[in-house]
Amino acid sequence: MNTAAHPVRFSVDYPDRALNKVTTAFRLFAAIPIFIVLAAVSGGTWQWSQNDGSTAVVAGAGGLLFIGPLLMILFRQKYPRWWFDFNLEFQRLSNRVCVYLALMDDRYPSTTDRQSVHLDYAYPDATRDLNRWLPLVKWFLAIPHYLVLVVLDVVAVIGVIVAWVAILFTGRYPRRIFEFVAGVIRWNNRVIGYACTLVTDKYPPFSLS
Repeated sequence: MNTAAHPVRFSVDYPDRALNKVTTAFRLFAAIPIFIVLAAVSGGTWQWSQNDGSTAVVAGAGGLLFIGPLLMILFRQKYPRWWFDFNLEFQRLSNRVCVYLALMDDRYPSTTDRQSVHLDYAYPDATRDLNRWLPLVKWFLAIPHYLVLVVLDVVAVIGVIVAWVAILFTGRYPRRIFEFVAGVIRWNNRVIGYACTLVTDKYPPFSLS
């Protein structure tokens, strides 16, 4: 399949230099602050019990907007621009955190700058570019991708572990593993763009490239 023209475009600059071994060794701990920032805007609820028997609940707001755009496309054939911009920027931040955790860049994830991570997709004309009924079934149509990505994500995690060892000894990220992990992230982003952020009706290719 021709993937060059897919609306969701993702790439990561290969770090052709020695990576920081110290931050690589303790990456899970170093990433905790940005995880907290990401969780604060990603939505979700955390609950815990205290010694006096009371229960504390903290809820985050935000995350990728799905229901709102779905309803607007379905009933008004519109995709509000600020909803699109929020989804794109939130997905970019999530990808920078993912790339940092995958050891593909040793620079701490920025909440504004793109750094080495490039994710883009064009703002759709909902009337011209999007079928108003497809958002109702995209999640179902993407099931084959979910099944494949479960396997690929596990393999990518194993690849990151191998890369972690390689960086600690050589300071370099093995190029083939880097390209594979980037391909898996790219595949995930295309599925998200199709089934979650609803920015394209073009079915994601079964391809890492």
